Amino acid sequence: MVLQTSETMPQTPIFSSMLGSSCSGQVQPDMGERCVDPVYQDGSLVSGSLEALIERLVPTMDYYPDRTYIFTFLLSSRVFIHPHELLAKVGQICIKQKQQLETGTEAEKAKLKSFAAKIIQLLKEWTETFPYDFQDEKSMKELKEIAHRITQCDEENGTVKKIISQMTQNLLMALSTRSQYQEIREKFRQPVTDKGTILKTKPQSTQKDILSVCCDPLILAQQLTYIELERVSNIYPEDLMQIVSHMDSLDNHKCRGDVTKTYNLEAYDNWFNCLSMLVATEICRVVKKKQRTRMVEFFIDVARECFNIGNFNSMMAIISGMNLSPVARLKKTWSKVKTAKFDVLEHHMDPSSNFCNYRTALQGAAQRSQTANSNREKIVIPVFNLFIKDIYFLHKIHTNRLPNGQINFKKFWEISRQIHDFLTWKQVECPFEKDKKIQSYLLTAPIYSEEALFIASFESEGPENHMEKDSWKTLRTTLLNRA
Repeated sequence: MVLQTSETMPQTPIFSSMLGSSCSGQVQPDMGERCVDPVYQDGSLVSGSLEALIERLVPTMDYYPDRTYIFTFLLSSRVFIHPHELLAKVGQICIKQKQQLETGTEAEKAKLKSFAAKIIQLLKEWTETFPYDFQDEKSMKELKEIAHRITQCDEENGTVKKIISQMTQNLLMALSTRSQYQEIREKFRQPVTDKGTILKTKPQSTQKDILSVCCDPLILAQQLTYIELERVSNIYPEDLMQIVSHMDSLDNHKCRGDVTKTYNLEAYDNWFNCLSMLVATEICRVVKKKQRTRMVEFFIDVARECFNIGNFNSMMAIISGMNLSPVARLKKTWSKVKTAKFDVLEHHMDPSSNFCNYRTALQGAAQRSQTANSNREKIVIPVFNLFIKDIYFLHKIHTNRLPNGQINFKKFWEISRQIHDFLTWKQVECPFEKDKKIQSYLLTAPIYSEEALFIASFESEGPENHMEKDSWKTLRTTLLNRA
């Protein structure tokens, strides 16, 4: 028996033009046909009961769901039902369909094998796209039970059994990889807190800074992009969907969202904060104004190179670091900086009109990525906290269910479209070679706490007003008391 593969299954490209552009206005389908389940609009599914949506997921003799629907439903279903419960329901539907085909005739046997091939393909797509759904024993038990029943459809030559075995091995390997990543995940880098030495002695002239490690803005931007792509590769669709399911858990006092699964999101957000603090540290720790001016201009050039690459997250982190109060208050330093390029960068990141300028630039980078022939042109790294906020607000603005109780599937089409875009961008292979020396510095160089940044800042350029003088006095007193 030849099992059908994903290339031969009837499918449609993921998120085709049927979804249109980003969401605008209320995502609410027409409720004219309240008794219909599920409800379609212009050929697109917009709402339905959980039971009807599950039935649409399971293949039949004459039907196989397109990949767009499989991805969207499996992603969004966790808001309403645990993966192991969904697997159990899928298994029950499979049993019913299998029983209908078990008549013993040769024609029905052929149909049974074809049906088995489709079920295996569904399980294959599920385990490859959402392997984390199978991390607990309940889900693995349900998967094994479905696999056992499907194996009986081809006991003669054992082809189905071999494919299921390979699928299971791939799943276990994927789970093992994620487990290893979680075991070796880095500890959050703690800011340097003991900065009494700053008050007593100036940094040694030979002390290493970023310019001694890398003085080329383009190369540093490339290494930042390498780190970004490495970090986003560990973020999975179900991690992003935790934003939705965790919020529902808090609202409904139910434990549907697993908070521990948000670690990857928190770790990536922490990287943004660390990069911002590193930029501020590198600027504030420089003693001489001329060298400090050079450092500011260097990071402006790095941010510009990040923008050109399509690495908006690092660009925003660098700008955020330079806008921190300890850096922004260095008026004598900024007066010597050629700020024209910085003004352009700030224009792109202007928060007015919901970051309209940034979104235009992001859209341009996304369009470039779609038609690109090289990985360099395919890079799109959005500002992650804005991306998360977009999903969060889309979830909060639109209801999960309609007044008639049906699931508002049109909402989840849009959420999954945005998540799918992110997944497409994160799969780009980094075209830049890793420079261990530069990356080691970026990831391990000590960073100042906010308190230490102010101390260094005031030492470089003394307080100019009563508020700054009071702050400076308080900081000195606090550190002297610690000593």
